[in-house]
Amino acid sequence: MTVAISKRRKELGKLTTQKGKGASLKEAIQILKSSPKTKFDQSVDLQCKLGVDLAANDQNVRGTTVLPHGQGKTLKVIVFCKDENAKTAKEAGADFVGGDDLIEKVMGGWMDFDVAIAVPAMMKDVGKLGKMLGPRGLMPSPKAGTVTDNPAKAVKEVKAGRIEFKMDKFANVHTVVGKLSFADQALEENATTLIEAIVKARPKSLKGIFVKGAHLSSTMGPGVRLDISHYIKETETAD
Repeated sequence: MTVAISKRRKELGKLTTQKGKGASLKEAIQILKSSPKTKFDQSVDLQCKLGVDLAANDQNVRGTTVLPHGQGKTLKVIVFCKDENAKTAKEAGADFVGGDDLIEKVMGGWMDFDVAIAVPAMMKDVGKLGKMLGPRGLMPSPKAGTVTDNPAKAVKEVKAGRIEFKMDKFANVHTVVGKLSFADQALEENATTLIEAIVKARPKSLKGIFVKGAHLSSTMGPGVRLDISHYIKETETAD
């Protein structure tokens, strides 16, 4: 039985036909923007395949960076803290602030937030939420800058576009770098910032190629293979 190929799929197939090492960020963005339109503003994702040893405990890649133009959405931030920290965190723009009461609320199943921040003194109690927050990537962490004695500063940074990136169990880093409605230059600057942050997070023990490949894609659009060779050392080139 012959399966009919939709007009949209055919158009996407034409757009993703590439030669050589791949497209520059500028070219990739133009390809995504020329894809068939949708009724909603699509997210633009950057995905990097890393050449790490998944069995090595010291090669788990994660970090934070500030996208100069944000991700295109307003993040809801909660802060686990008390007293004066609670006041300053709220003034900094936190959407919800609390101590034991907020922990109980989350324990009850409330998950209407995108980022969770906590002061170190609260982590013993916040640890009770590990099974709920961990799988969703929401557990506060010192490495992500979300466990801090200055929660107000952390709230401001998150609201300003700071994001966390981390490798999944297949050695991929997959992060939203904006919306398709963003200006081309804004998307390029966001993607460049993320690529440079990932390259900087290269494990010291790693030998050989770190970034094996990279793609830029939109929610309903094509995945475009990137040439990121100029972002990495001469001894490394993306496949």
